[in-house]
Amino acid sequence: MNQQLNPAPAPVVVVGAGLGGLAVALQLADRLPVIVLAKRELHESATSWAQGGIVGVLGEDDSIASHVRDTQEAGAGIVDEHTARFIAENSQRAIQWLVDCGVPFSADPDGPLGLHLTREGGHAVRRIAHAADATGRAIHEALLARALAHPNISLRQRWMAVDLVTSRHLKRKEAPRCYGVYALDIDSGRVQTLAATAVVLATGGAGKVYRYTTNPDTATGDGIAMAWRAGCRVGNMEFIQFHPTCLYHPLERSFLITEALRGEGGYLTLPSTGPGDAGGARFMAAHDARLELAPRDIVARAIDFEMKKHGLDHVWLDARHLGEAFLKSHFPTIHARCLALGIDIARQPIPVVPAAHYTCGGVVTDLDGRTDLPGLYAVGETTYTGLHGANRLASNSLLECVVLGRTCAERILAQGPGEPPRLPIWDESQVEDADEQVVIAHNWDELRLLMWNYVGIVRTTKRLERALHRIKLLRSEIDEYYANFRVNRDLLELRNLVCCAELIVRSALRRHESRGLHYSRDFPDTLPVSFPTVLTRPARSN
Repeated sequence: MNQQLNPAPAPVVVVGAGLGGLAVALQLADRLPVIVLAKRELHESATSWAQGGIVGVLGEDDSIASHVRDTQEAGAGIVDEHTARFIAENSQRAIQWLVDCGVPFSADPDGPLGLHLTREGGHAVRRIAHAADATGRAIHEALLARALAHPNISLRQRWMAVDLVTSRHLKRKEAPRCYGVYALDIDSGRVQTLAATAVVLATGGAGKVYRYTTNPDTATGDGIAMAWRAGCRVGNMEFIQFHPTCLYHPLERSFLITEALRGEGGYLTLPSTGPGDAGGARFMAAHDARLELAPRDIVARAIDFEMKKHGLDHVWLDARHLGEAFLKSHFPTIHARCLALGIDIARQPIPVVPAAHYTCGGVVTDLDGRTDLPGLYAVGETTYTGLHGANRLASNSLLECVVLGRTCAERILAQGPGEPPRLPIWDESQVEDADEQVVIAHNWDELRLLMWNYVGIVRTTKRLERALHRIKLLRSEIDEYYANFRVNRDLLELRNLVCCAELIVRSALRRHESRGLHYSRDFPDTLPVSFPTVLTRPARSN
């Protein structure tokens, strides 16, 4: 007698191959097939660029309450305490999972879990597990190797999600739901429809919306923009973290000088501009009693203030007193990269400037990664969970990816495999090949420059309104271009960036105070009570 075989379950599609995406994929793959999309090469992600480390409440001098308190203080009063506590409580489990996955953390036989812990700005104690000064790369390489070896994970590099496939595309009346993604195979130029049991957005932040950023080229806000277009709420998009110390050099515009260098005793000084000036003087004491270990928003604003006051292109980060042997052993990546550029950090101070670094807001999710749209999940920098508040505490980001990557996977597994309906194919019958790629490049440059000039570290209402006016014009041009020409990665990234830029500006205009990463000259005071900024997209008819 013939037996009818059950159809294979639809895969879970994970958009993004950084820590968040791989953490979800690896914890799903024993029970469900997973497709992971990476829009560039597999090794290119913000995770690989993370130098400092990952928080772990591990030491005898530490506690959950201390970590939560530091997170809340850095977040300037609008951190969700339940979220912060949940993630802190799961930090040891997260680090143990990474150790079990083969991550080669820096060792200390006398340290908790045998690990060396360092300290970063905003932390009361040493609680940062790290792999020298290339923690992100060490974590990413270990997890990527496991994912490549897993038979149930299909890793597709140079594939980019175009948009989510939702109930609206089915052209029938039913409750809103996500059923899959339209995805561009960049090498062939073809868009395919990928049906999914669930879709997980793990695309990182939107740092490339700014002219100067520490982020890789992948950080174009793709997940935030796709979720917004699908009807999901976004929160706290006005809070863009500017890392205080990005290397200032004409040949290297995106190289981060880790917070841990200041944690180990590096300090900031003013360059000399002429005889009798304040060259060589430390300046952080005039801005915060915690000096160089103040939270990032305070340090970045202090550097911005001093640069404008003295007419400087950069300030110095001086670590010479730490000694060459210490710098080479604890910060080999920074030492080698700077040396290749002609800067010996054991004998010369490092020229640094602030640069856009981390998107503290994003798609609103719960602690299981669920968005407003059933079937759609999100993890990592793409999200707003309430952890970061108005400013992210250093090294909380990698921890959030691991902890909520696990809970997201557990929720999807509890949901069980799905069988999506037959989904419509991508229709490009009415479009043609783009004739002027220079239009995309021009609009990209204009967008990033106006965001840097008008929506940067210090803001005014007038600047924000000017930015919003120009962004609307750019969005109109980009939408028209998108409607008439075949898609490619540059066009899709520009479309997503202009969406994120508008969300950042609209959120900033709603906040009539200065708090954390959002500083307004028109509203310099911090209100006694404040709340997250949550934007809701107007409902659209099918």
